[in-house]
Amino acid sequence: MSGQVILLSGPPGAGKSTVARLLADEFSSSVHLHTDDFYGYIRRGSVLPYLPEAQHQNDVVTKVIATAAFGYAAGGYDVVCDGVLGPWFLDAFRHSGNEIAVHYVVLRPDEETTVARAVDRGEDALTEEDPVREMHRQFADLGQWENHAVDSGELDADATATVVLAGIARGAYRLPNPACPPVLGGNTLLR
Repeated sequence: MSGQVILLSGPPGAGKSTVARLLADEFSSSVHLHTDDFYGYIRRGSVLPYLPEAQHQNDVVTKVIATAAFGYAAGGYDVVCDGVLGPWFLDAFRHSGNEIAVHYVVLRPDEETTVARAVDRGEDALTEEDPVREMHRQFADLGQWENHAVDSGELDADATATVVLAGIARGAYRLPNPACPPVLGGNTLLR
């Protein structure tokens, strides 16, 4: 039995990593892929991923993340990928040629909440206000994926995870994939 892939996205400071851990803990067999780690594996030639000249690097890293996520899911794990995965990266997950369900959720608190949370994080995180604001703006209009946004500004991490899990259970965040028949759920929830 295959698992599913849950893409938990949004700007820095939206609460992705905290909520991703909570989501992964709700499934009987799960993997949490923190996408920032994949960028950290590049030893030489790395470009800050939010810079325009990082496009090629970002495309490569996203394909590697998708390959890892689908590998785990094919082995029966529910996979939660957290990172700044804008709609412009979804093709790596939508056109994989497999029948694994993919859900796309964007945590999107208001800009001031996002910036306040981002600049208050630890050393290993992006804490510079200007790039955080720019990335927030990039998620302001999701176009056809607007119904995949969750305003996490007034919610704590537990409440956000509850909202996301309920949406996944009813198929609200499922990405269309011609190779993937409609099936709700994944592994057994532990709740």
